[in-house]
Amino acid sequence: MSPPLIRFAAAGEGRAVRYIEEAAFGQPDEANLVSALVRDGDAIFSLVAEVDGKLLGHALFSALAVIFEDRIERALALAPVAVLPEHQRQGIGSALIRDGLGRAAATGWSAAFVLGDPAYYTRFGFSVEAAAPLESPYAGPHFMASELRAGALVGESGRVVYPQAFETG
Repeated sequence: MSPPLIRFAAAGEGRAVRYIEEAAFGQPDEANLVSALVRDGDAIFSLVAEVDGKLLGHALFSALAVIFEDRIERALALAPVAVLPEHQRQGIGSALIRDGLGRAAATGWSAAFVLGDPAYYTRFGFSVEAAAPLESPYAGPHFMASELRAGALVGESGRVVYPQAFETG
């Protein structure tokens, strides 16, 4: 298999992205979340992985805020990341995540957050420890953060505010 081409999802690829999300997760919840985030204007990077002209994976980075007593940091939520089941464990998800984090850092985003398996996401610079001091409805052993700008998550009484779509889907 050729290495995946990671690129922005095109406007007409919504149906293909939805198919990938539903196939990867076996349910429509993540696809509904993607649709809501796009509809509400909170999607920042909607990336697809293309191999030999076929879309095999998708990752969405949406805007969120980290509110401290003295400032607000612009951050991103990585959710969801999906790869067609028959193409999982081939590096496609990793390529989507690395590309998205690179784009985020290059365009001035302060941090990224994810809810997932620490054994997987720590390889991309996410850590439970970076997110632990912050208040969030997702706080716990799978809530992780990655600073894209050193010191971005240091402060008193930080609170992570997700887009409405995360609550309503």
